[in-house]
Amino acid sequence: MMSPLPPVIGHRGAAGLAPENTLASFALAADLGCAMVEFDVRLSADRVPVVFHDDILDRCTDGFGPVAALTLAQLKRLDAGGGQSIPTLAEVLTLCLERHLAVNIEIKPDGGRERETTDIALSAAGALWPSDRPLPLVSSFSGKALEWARQVAPHWPRGLLAERLPPAWRRLADVYGCATINLRHSWLTAARVAEIKASGLEVLAYTVNRKGRAEKLWFRGVSAVFSDRPDFLLGANIRMS
Repeated sequence: MMSPLPPVIGHRGAAGLAPENTLASFALAADLGCAMVEFDVRLSADRVPVVFHDDILDRCTDGFGPVAALTLAQLKRLDAGGGQSIPTLAEVLTLCLERHLAVNIEIKPDGGRERETTDIALSAAGALWPSDRPLPLVSSFSGKALEWARQVAPHWPRGLLAERLPPAWRRLADVYGCATINLRHSWLTAARVAEIKASGLEVLAYTVNRKGRAEKLWFRGVSAVFSDRPDFLLGANIRMS
């Protein structure tokens, strides 16, 4: 069973204020008062799970080319912003445990590596994450990753992640054993939120950086919003329908 979700989840830490998906970003999210953070996991060339969003290095580091082409040692030599390095999954989970942060692990597999990425990442996370902490939420845009997540960590809740609600969302949520549907916030009308909630699933919205928009979504019944600027939203008027 999934633990209650906090209304604000730090997106890649506090990505609007610190280099995304770095230890500094997660520490800042905790400092700001976040109870939960979201981050992306993919594999290095030597099959180490690292926390990084894009499949290539160009946007967020001083390196270039595919993440999957470099070993962990090579990735660690890159600057991911402000002198920060690309963290491993183990480093991020250790920080989150120290700072009492719940986590949403998004699996970001390269094509054809869905099973491998999910197996390695969730096996590593399962070895580190204590049973007395809130269970990690595992999400992905990849159906194959969610299928494998159900096998690797069957007791951890899963989230179906999409731009907008797929036509076969009820069937997919059942196949993957999902507890949440995570969608782009601009798509979430009151009627759509109500439809999803009526099926017994919780609704999460990304990426919300305005207080007024977050309040409207909470009022419609959205359980939590992902935000690059949690400082704008923490302490906002959280009124659930």
